[in-house]
Amino acid sequence: MRAVFTHGGAEELPAAFCYQVNGSCSRTVHPLGIRLVIYLACAAGILTTVLGNLFVVFSVSYFKVLHTPTNFLLLSLALADMLLGLLVLPLSTVRSVESCWFFGDFLCRLHTYLDTLFCLTSIFHLCFISIDRHCAICDPLLYPSKFTIRVALKYILAGWGVPAAYTAILLYTDFVERGLSQWLEEMPCVGSCQLLFNKFWGWLNFPAFFIPCLLMISLYVKIFVVATRQARQISTLSKSLAGAAKHERKAAKTLGIAVGIYLMCWLPFTVDTLVDSLLNFVTPPLIFDIFIWFAYFNSACNPIIYVFSYQWFRKALKLILSREIFLPRTSTIDLYQE
Repeated sequence: MRAVFTHGGAEELPAAFCYQVNGSCSRTVHPLGIRLVIYLACAAGILTTVLGNLFVVFSVSYFKVLHTPTNFLLLSLALADMLLGLLVLPLSTVRSVESCWFFGDFLCRLHTYLDTLFCLTSIFHLCFISIDRHCAICDPLLYPSKFTIRVALKYILAGWGVPAAYTAILLYTDFVERGLSQWLEEMPCVGSCQLLFNKFWGWLNFPAFFIPCLLMISLYVKIFVVATRQARQISTLSKSLAGAAKHERKAAKTLGIAVGIYLMCWLPFTVDTLVDSLLNFVTPPLIFDIFIWFAYFNSACNPIIYVFSYQWFRKALKLILSREIFLPRTSTIDLYQE
C-alpha cells in the first residue's frame, strides 16, 4: 500500500481514486443517498449481530440451568459472532461503501486476521457442536459421562486456539510469501485491502472451511438416520425417556438448521474466492461485497434460529427484556419447565 506522490500535484489524478497519489486504487463513487442507505442497512445488521449474540452470551452465563456442555459451546460460538460484529464489520462497512481501505497496512492485516479468526472459530465450534449432538443422539446412555463440561471447555480452547495460531502463522510470518509467492505478491494499488483478503481466503482457508464442513455433513447424516430409527421405537420407551429423546432430537434438528444456514451463507463466498484467485481476481467489487456480506449475515442468524426453536431462549429473553433478572433468585429459574 505504499506509493510515490505525483510531481504535478493532486490535480493531475482523477477524482475517483482512493488517494491523490500515483498508483492509487480506483474508487467507485456512489450517490450520497445510496451511501447513506447502505450505511444504515449495514449498521442495522451490525446491531442485530451484536445484540442477538450478546443475549445468548448473557443468558447462558447468567441462568444456572443453562450451564451445560452444549450451551457453553453455544456461548463461545455467540462470543465469536459478537466480536465479529464489534471489531470487524464496522471497518468492512467502510471498505464496502467507499470501495477503498483508508486505515493503513497494519490495520489491513489486523482486520484480515480478526475476520479470519472469528470466521474459522465459528466453523470449528459448529463442528464441535455436531460432535456433541452426534454423541447425544447416537450414544445417549454414555453421553453424560463422555461429553462433560470439562470436555466442552477443551473443545472451546481448541476452537479458539487452533484458528488463532493457524491464522497468525499464515499472516504474520514469511511462510506464505515463501510458499505461495506467485499468488501473494504486493498489492498493486494504494487503498486496497480486499486483494490480501481474497488471496488469503481463496488458497489458505478453503481447506480449513471445507474439511470441517464435510465432517459436519457426515455427522448430521448419521444423526438423521439414527433419529429416524429412534422415532419408530419411541412408543416402546417410558414417558420420561421418550421426552428426553425428543428433546435431544429437537436440539440436533435446531443445530442442524444452524449448520445448513452456515453452509448456505459461506459456501458462495468461499468458492468464489478460490476460483477468483485462479482467474487473477476478476470478480467485480460489487459481487464480492454481496458474497462477503451474505457470509457475514450468518453471524446474525443463530440468535434468530434460537428464538424460533428454543423455548428456554425465549423465556430468558423475556426475563432480560422485562428486567426480572434484577429480582432475587432469578438466575435459578428452570427455563426448561413447561
